[in-house]
Amino acid sequence: MELAGKVALVTGAARGLGRAIAVALADAGADVAVSDIARTSDGATPYGLASDDDLMATARAVEQRGRRSVAIRADVTSAADVTRMMTEVEHRLGGLDVLVANAGVIAAGAVVSMDEAQWDRIFAVNVKGVFLCARAAIPLLAKRGGGRIVNVASVAGKTGRGGLAAYCASKAAVISLTQALAEELGPMNVAVNALCPGYIKTAMWTEVLNPILSGMFEVPMDRVFEDFVQRFTYLRREQTPEEIADAAVYLCRAENVTGITLTVAGGGEVH
Repeated sequence: MELAGKVALVTGAARGLGRAIAVALADAGADVAVSDIARTSDGATPYGLASDDDLMATARAVEQRGRRSVAIRADVTSAADVTRMMTEVEHRLGGLDVLVANAGVIAAGAVVSMDEAQWDRIFAVNVKGVFLCARAAIPLLAKRGGGRIVNVASVAGKTGRGGLAAYCASKAAVISLTQALAEELGPMNVAVNALCPGYIKTAMWTEVLNPILSGMFEVPMDRVFEDFVQRFTYLRREQTPEEIADAAVYLCRAENVTGITLTVAGGGEVH
């Protein structure tokens, strides 16, 4: 699908991977609505979330590339928020051709000690959020004669890891949901794929995974990320948000690809 002149929506777009995807779509010629909860804390996620200023910065980055943008504050776990978000995208940008469901959170720890609220929050954002966004986007995509949905999963959804049970299980659910949606929406000319990023140095790593994995693998906290990259990736290098964004653009452009999980992990996951 040619992206020039199309309209895309990226959730979790205030910083990091979401911002990189929004910018890459703009570079490919799309107008991009960007959404995020834009609240630095949700009471359950154990690290700082993105701010309203972060979200506005992403919208400006899209506009600097000569494309239209609209920043929408929304909680993807709220059906009312998601409905409002889709209505605003259609009203402000004229419709929807591409949904990139990127919003996600993480928490780490042994199952025996995991707080129920953290487990529920992970599944609410990572799984229910993807479901709600897809459900609300489908009528808009149908109006345009088809389109693309890209759900951001993770290599953690391919192979479960100790200390990350909730996150791994949620991302495995995203992969399965993606496959089901691909079959349902194929007759509508909507391709649905999952994108599985590998090792990217984000707040999820520095503030959540490093402390947990340091103790589990007896590696100094400031060396955990680098150690994992060297130990578990064939190419011995981390991935960047821009590399993941390139893969997202490919999935949006591809004409005969649906129901797959595209892994960008330098060999860190080959299943």
